[in-house]
Amino acid sequence: MPRPPFGGEPPAPEAAVFVISVAAELSGLHPQTLRTYERMGLITPGRTSGGGRRYSFRDIELLRAIADLTGSGIGIEGVRRILELETAVSSLRAQRDDLLAELEATREALRQALASRPASDRLPAVRPPSAGQSIVVWRRQQ
Repeated sequence: MPRPPFGGEPPAPEAAVFVISVAAELSGLHPQTLRTYERMGLITPGRTSGGGRRYSFRDIELLRAIADLTGSGIGIEGVRRILELETAVSSLRAQRDDLLAELEATREALRQALASRPASDRLPAVRPPSAGQSIVVWRRQQ
């Protein structure tokens, strides 16, 4: 049975392991282009203690995406804006997912709280909202 590369588990996608020549070959770009993209702030490779650049799998994917965009005729400033927007979309998706998880946890806590109340003290039937509806929780003043 063949051994996995790197003598064990492959490195994490964000682990900076590739020298510039390997990153250039894997991305299909010239090493000088990688240096230019770094100066422009499009990519930030890791650095060794001696200052050598090290690229990760994610860096390689980003370089390939930049190459695809520039190859389709998009200027470098357009590429920069597209990358910024993609980053913003990813961030918003993560926030949405967090909020949906929090909402589901709140709904579950409400279900449990309602189930633990005596029948005489229960609120009217609460049904899950359908798309576009909201939940309003009324609390009795004591």
